[in-house]
Amino acid sequence: MTNVKGKWALITGASRGIGEQVALFMAGHGCNLILHSRELKNTEKVLAEVKALGVEAYSVAAELSDLKAVEAMLNEIEAKTHVDILFNNAAVQVAYRGAYFRTPAEDFTTSFIINTTVPAMICYRLIPKMIERGFGRVINTTSGIKNEPQQAGYSASKAALDKFTTDLATVIDGTDVILSLVDPGWCRTDLGGPNAFHSVESAIPGAVIGAFVNDKKSGRLFSAQSFAEMNLEDAVKKAEAM
Repeated sequence: MTNVKGKWALITGASRGIGEQVALFMAGHGCNLILHSRELKNTEKVLAEVKALGVEAYSVAAELSDLKAVEAMLNEIEAKTHVDILFNNAAVQVAYRGAYFRTPAEDFTTSFIINTTVPAMICYRLIPKMIERGFGRVINTTSGIKNEPQQAGYSASKAALDKFTTDLATVIDGTDVILSLVDPGWCRTDLGGPNAFHSVESAIPGAVIGAFVNDKKSGRLFSAQSFAEMNLEDAVKKAEAM
């Protein structure tokens, strides 16, 4: 199992929901953190909580629909430190379209920029440097959503992220840079809504498994709910047996 103590992790969408849970768990295991949100004020609470756990941490801000802002954020991060672990967690669900045949094209363009293009952009920026250093973990957050034409933009953008991830995984499989997908399940977050099946806490430890596996296997999809209520060590063993 990978020891993350002293390593640096970037978490997009870290101010709430799954991202907040990931931040607290990783800090509890000694991992230093870079916390992203749209505005710095959004991560003030989480930043204070993770620092109280004894790790180094700082916040960055970028509106992910603005690719120039994303590039500026990455420049800022790389001027301060390197990134060992990447959680591409942030996403947008634009709308639920009951009249799905009238879904506007903007649902797709907005969803693809934030849910597909930006995670790919961050991967392309950070993974080569992970390869140079001989270590890296990348966890792209996907969705198990299907048969929901009411959410076509979101669903299609996540399917594209899956394809991007599994294709890229083929060129780093067998190295100590491990690229994984995680599906948190339908959780009660701002994105998932109050009627979701699972509590946000149930996504842990599954949502972080990709950071702790140590078997040089890339391209796997981890369903977070299949690890719910497991301790980390047992969860990692289960994941590495997949």
